[in-house]
Amino acid sequence: MTFSATLPPPVRLRALVHPDLADLLAVQRACYGPGFVESVEVFARRLASPANCSLVLERDGQVCAYLAAYRSALGKVTPLHGDFEAVPQADTLYLHDMAVLPTCAGQGLAQALLKSVWDHAAAQGLRHTALVSVQGSQTYWERHGYAQQPLGDASQRERLASYGAGAVYMARAMAVAANTPPMG
Repeated sequence: MTFSATLPPPVRLRALVHPDLADLLAVQRACYGPGFVESVEVFARRLASPANCSLVLERDGQVCAYLAAYRSALGKVTPLHGDFEAVPQADTLYLHDMAVLPTCAGQGLAQALLKSVWDHAAAQGLRHTALVSVQGSQTYWERHGYAQQPLGDASQRERLASYGAGAVYMARAMAVAANTPPMG
């Protein structure tokens, strides 16, 4: 995968790999309550998914931000602690989790992660992007064009419930790049 973004100098954007998992867990612990911290084992399984397109930003060899994402289908929710399930006809970039170390907040790192993964997904022909908003982040995502979407399927509503009260499924249309290569 090739990703691009404008970043402050010593920060490097790249795909998430197995050696990053300990740092990723440290970022999670710094950003989330214990109920939202997902294990290294869960992330290792996600890395093995053919749908995975997760990214990290590193500074001085240490992960300072990450975005766990994968190709999915609109209306399909990954439960908390769940695996990234490949779908036959992906049409959606699912943003499962994004976190920035509090000491790096306000440096545009989250925006760099989002822009890069959105550009990559548009180039692949994905038409939507979706996520589950937790911990009062709904307003943040609305500023990025996401809107609450109803889930008609009971099993998907059950998956959404794994995030607790206040969790909201959100989606937005994605601009598709012209002359996109076929998905593969």
